[in-house]
Amino acid sequence: MLRNNYKNLEFYKASREIIPLVYEYTKKYPKEEQGFTGIVSQLRRASISVSSNIAEGSSRGNKEHYHFLVISLGSLREIETQIGISYDLKYISEEKYISCKEKIDFAIGKLCNYMKIVGKDTFQNKYNNR
Repeated sequence: MLRNNYKNLEFYKASREIIPLVYEYTKKYPKEEQGFTGIVSQLRRASISVSSNIAEGSSRGNKEHYHFLVISLGSLREIETQIGISYDLKYISEEKYISCKEKIDFAIGKLCNYMKIVGKDTFQNKYNNR
């Protein structure tokens, strides 16, 4: 399985490209969004969470590996939602929203395809070993 070479996976690379965008965009958010409970903190933590969970899961067994991929997908969905909210609140331009959304959509698509493979291997083996 490719998980030992996770740095070469397209969704991992795409997830890493999202991080600097999030940091760049959130520098100019209003002061009230800058605190620990504000959208800036949530966006930044979620963006880092994606690649971190891919990396951590790559060193685990099949079932745990899949679980960490699910967490990464959840973090991508969280970024997707928060970037949309940021656009709705006029914190970012339409151009920035579209640019980030395209990277998120790409990462989600590639990650979901990979999860199908990992899930098939993980859960078929579980049921075949009964």
